[in-house]
Amino acid sequence: MQKTIEGLVTPFVAIVIAVLIGAGVMLITGHDPFTAYGSLISGAFGSTVNVSNTMANAIPLVLSGLGVAIAFKAGLFNIGAEGQYWIGSMASVWIGYSVHGLPPILHIVLSILVAMLAAGLWAGIVPGLAKAFVGAHEVITTMMMSYIGIFLSHYMLENGPMMQPGFTPQSPVILPTAMLGKLVERTQLSWGVVIAFIACVIVYWLLYRTTLGYRLRAVGLNSRAANYAGINVPFHLVLALFISGTLAGLAGAVQMLGVQHRLYDSFSSGYGFTAIVVALLANNNPFGVILTSIFFAALSTGGQSMQLVSGVPAHLTDVISGIIIFLVATKDIVQMVQKRWRRNRTLAHVKEA
Repeated sequence: MQKTIEGLVTPFVAIVIAVLIGAGVMLITGHDPFTAYGSLISGAFGSTVNVSNTMANAIPLVLSGLGVAIAFKAGLFNIGAEGQYWIGSMASVWIGYSVHGLPPILHIVLSILVAMLAAGLWAGIVPGLAKAFVGAHEVITTMMMSYIGIFLSHYMLENGPMMQPGFTPQSPVILPTAMLGKLVERTQLSWGVVIAFIACVIVYWLLYRTTLGYRLRAVGLNSRAANYAGINVPFHLVLALFISGTLAGLAGAVQMLGVQHRLYDSFSSGYGFTAIVVALLANNNPFGVILTSIFFAALSTGGQSMQLVSGVPAHLTDVISGIIIFLVATKDIVQMVQKRWRRNRTLAHVKEA
């Protein structure tokens, strides 16, 4: 528990510093940071509709972030979650509109399972096997496979087999039997939030309560020692990327079945890239992934309200996100600030005594 709390201190300090820098930028540009941040919070959590939309935006981040976190735990940098998300989206939409006659439960489950399997194989076969048997760096292979997945989706929608008749490059709408129900009407919040929470519990259980999770973490900590202990390192590397891909594919499936109901050629999610930041900020803790996903979803949802109310451009939230990424990636800077703050606090106590 103590270790978990210590692991969350650095991300928290990074967020505070980023928010303060954002406030400084607002002051320099002639805006009131209290009004801006107040409207941002209100836009993200100020009403039932706003909270629901924030949670809806957090769902794909949670699922993709869990996938990236598992890869990190196994010592792998899955930078291709965006492409795996597209593959999962494409597979789920295809099952959603092309399979007829199934009851809703079976249709939804089939769409989700096919999406997870397709995205898992997309991540596990080429990047996983290349990493395990020829040592190809997964940053390169997952990124290249990501671009291939995204452009494959474009091809499928631009005069391809998934394009709906007409001039707009988009897929047909999925059948009603494949749609996830809404939890809150007139919002985007669907039953996908329950799927995301269950996935979080399963990932935590897998990583910290099973032999497989122990072996994945052992491979991530020291692959040579894990190999010496009898763990099949190549197999677990492939498996880690496969599981990571299945979760990114699940994110795409939940988004398609619960929110969009069809795939657009012009659609650009960015969830797979943001998921890397989510996992880093959460220190790869599954429950931390939920909190950080809500945080980034709130920045996105509330940013529009901030621009309308205070006139501060919504893109300032991107600046704040970038600062957080920089600070988390350079932990030494944050730890240096923490040490200085503790030293000043100790000196203050000594003077008072």
